[in-house]
Amino acid sequence: MRVKSIRAEIPPMLHLAVPLVLAELGWMSMGIVDTVMVGHLPNSAVSLGAAALGQVLFHTLAFGIGGVLLGLDTVLSQAYGAKRIDDANRSLQHGVILAAALTVALMGITALMPLGLDRIPMDHRVLEHTLPFLNALNWSTPALLLWMVLRRYLQAFNHVRSIAVTLVSANLINILGNWLFIFGHRWVLELGGRAVVVAIPAYGVTGSGGSTMVSRCYQALFMLAAVIYYDRRHGYGLLKTKFRYEWELLRELIVIGGPVGAQIFIEIGVFAAVTAVVATFGPLQLAGHQIALDCASFTFMVPMAVSAATSVRVGQAIGREDPRGADAAGWAGIILGAGFMLCSSVVFVSIPRLIARGFSPDPAVIAAAVPLIYVASAFQFFDGIQITATGALRGAGNTKAGLITHSIGYWCVGLPVGLFFAFRLHLGALGLWMGLCAALMIAGMALISIWRRTALGLSA
Repeated sequence: MRVKSIRAEIPPMLHLAVPLVLAELGWMSMGIVDTVMVGHLPNSAVSLGAAALGQVLFHTLAFGIGGVLLGLDTVLSQAYGAKRIDDANRSLQHGVILAAALTVALMGITALMPLGLDRIPMDHRVLEHTLPFLNALNWSTPALLLWMVLRRYLQAFNHVRSIAVTLVSANLINILGNWLFIFGHRWVLELGGRAVVVAIPAYGVTGSGGSTMVSRCYQALFMLAAVIYYDRRHGYGLLKTKFRYEWELLRELIVIGGPVGAQIFIEIGVFAAVTAVVATFGPLQLAGHQIALDCASFTFMVPMAVSAATSVRVGQAIGREDPRGADAAGWAGIILGAGFMLCSSVVFVSIPRLIARGFSPDPAVIAAAVPLIYVASAFQFFDGIQITATGALRGAGNTKAGLITHSIGYWCVGLPVGLFFAFRLHLGALGLWMGLCAALMIAGMALISIWRRTALGLSA
């Protein structure tokens, strides 16, 4: 019966997950496009290193602090499953308030970050390009967090196509913006018999950050329009729901979302710490690290999207008091996420040099990236398991298991092992990645075990 239930759950899971996969791939593509285009600037290693450091530092904070908003997945999906639409509308209102408070905190911390970066012993050329790039990303914070809130509302209500359309179209805007702002352009136009010169300066790495900011503002506006459209079409009553401040509701979002944000901060934070350490090895190893990190992050977007769909499906099943459906949704998500990552591993092992060459034509940069891509292939399967199991647990309201597991796996095992390999065994960036591989294996095995016990408890 369980196998039949899981098979029956896979089609609706894919129906929800595929647009989210397109959205997540679109989201990651923005960073990869930035990396590829920046990598074709003069002195490729320095430019790639600056973009790598800026992206990792900002996104560690943004998705760690903004990760608190993922508590909306549990609250909104369970409310929708129970047909409590008014409760979901009020949760969205309080989610926007929470996002505003988190925006102030995130922008303040990012603005102070250069004070700490000055103390890191790294190539001053990398730092010179990193700081203005980081500042440009910081101005995208309000739009980024608003988009995160509105997206959670739409996916909990099964309106996921608009999310995919938003990210795909935002990528086109980002590509155009990168082309305009990174390299600079000059046109001579004939207007009324007079030659008019239109010029855009070449902003280099900083131009990439400006393009990302413009794209994120577009995403937020598109999501807002989509929410209004679906509200009027389906009569959810969102625009008619009067706002009244409820501390208990805001507290619920923080209590559920806090561990999620902390877990994301721990997971992304360890990659940020590794990036900071790799930066001390010089621009070449940092560039190779960024290429491998972009590759691993790109494939990770698929199980991450499946994880979001799994959280929604599990939460909706619990909301309608269907424990068997919740059990099937969790296992279907884990199977889909792990299966895709197994295929990704095969690709990484088969064509690592071809992948690296797509980011930079520099043979030295390619040579630095290939060993790290091999390591990434080793942890793909476990990465797929841990993120989808986390989504299943989040749908069931358990957001603490992932926090505890990642704290132990990354910071107590992965990073110390990586530092030992990097410095004592003189493996450099490769040693750090081997430590990350060990951490992901531990997290994957632990979280699937926790979900198994949770699923048995739901069906009991």
